[in-house]
Amino acid sequence: MRKVHDFIRRTIFNIIDLFYKPFKKWMPLHTFRYAACGGGNVVFDITLFSFCYNFIFKKQNLHIGAYTLSPHIASLALSFSISFCTGFYLNRYIVFKESGLSKRGQLSRFIIVNAICILLNVIFLKVLVDWLGIYPTPSKIIATVFIACFSYFSQTHFFFKAKKTLPDGGKF
Repeated sequence: MRKVHDFIRRTIFNIIDLFYKPFKKWMPLHTFRYAACGGGNVVFDITLFSFCYNFIFKKQNLHIGAYTLSPHIASLALSFSISFCTGFYLNRYIVFKESGLSKRGQLSRFIIVNAICILLNVIFLKVLVDWLGIYPTPSKIIATVFIACFSYFSQTHFFFKAKKTLPDGGKF
């Protein structure tokens, strides 16, 4: 299993770093890796959302006991549950590998950020789809643009912030 993980990691690094050269003048490698991993995961998530909405839930409400979920909220829940895992993997092993946090620490922080993101997604989808009548997939894309900005800021400056080391080797 470790060999598979190392192969996947090396492959992702090689692909991302291959495309970094033209962007080298404008952004640091860490920011480019975040954008590439996040962008890839966003495309994956939106594709899953659209697939779930159109083919799994077939634009129909999902009835779970006494509760009913609209198809766009049910699609959000299913696509998020999958893209959450790929997003954590990419953040943990590609983007923020040098943060100094334990896997448990990173996971708990990632869960907090994503809980806020899922709440923001639900609010955006309710407003855009239910109130404004915009189709679900474009609504998901609009929501994602705003939520990506929040996610980047919160993960970079708070949740996965690398611990700074003092000249004597201590941490603060």
